[in-house]
Amino acid sequence: MKYTIDKQEKYSLLRLHEEKLDSSVAPGLKSELITLHAEGVRNIVLDLAEVKYTDSSGLSALLVGNRIVQEDGGIFILTTLSDHTLKLIKISQLDSVLNILPKVEEAIDAVFMHEIEKDLKDSDGN
Repeated sequence: MKYTIDKQEKYSLLRLHEEKLDSSVAPGLKSELITLHAEGVRNIVLDLAEVKYTDSSGLSALLVGNRIVQEDGGIFILTTLSDHTLKLIKISQLDSVLNILPKVEEAIDAVFMHEIEKDLKDSDGN
């Protein structure tokens, strides 16, 4: 699996350098997301700009990433999805579960908004 990770203080940006997010790539993506989370990364932005095709095992990897990050109070955002991947997510009715934004910059802004909201909730004692 080809990818790059840009680790920042509040989030990690994982860019997948693969044309297909399928059964040959999904297990590697899953384990990378789990590893990032285990290293203490709470917020993950997944840039899928190069991915043209996704199958059910790819969706499964995305859902694993979403679940482990949300369980920890973080946010998992998918960005720059191909039409095919977006269509698959909508058909599967996962667009209500997954956070999807069109641009990496918007996803990063959303991470900071999430952190601010979380800090506000924490300071309210909720």
